[in-house]
Amino acid sequence: MNQNQQQKIQNPETQVPQTPKMNDRDFTNDLLAMEKYMTDSYCTFLNEASHDALYQDVLSIFTETQQAQRQFYQLMFQHGWYKVTPAQQQNLQQSYQQFQGYASQFPYGNQLQ
Repeated sequence: MNQNQQQKIQNPETQVPQTPKMNDRDFTNDLLAMEKYMTDSYCTFLNEASHDALYQDVLSIFTETQQAQRQFYQLMFQHGWYKVTPAQQQNLQQSYQQFQGYASQFPYGNQLQ
């Protein structure tokens, strides 16, 4: 079965009006995209923050934003507006083998802690 024929995982789609005006799906999709962008930006800040108190404040905001992103994803999935494709066993095996090869390049051998 090729990629175009793979089964999608989704719920029945909630119908929305097909008009030029934004509908519930459009608003929810826009909010989800914004939350994804914000969590990505906060993550970059957290990786580079040098001031501990500011880091803790932004970490709290990041956590709230991440939870909002998850809620928008779940809402879209429940309404059938977000579809996912299950991973194929062959692709999982290929990725596993690829990263096993990377492990040999670690500076301390294959010792993962």
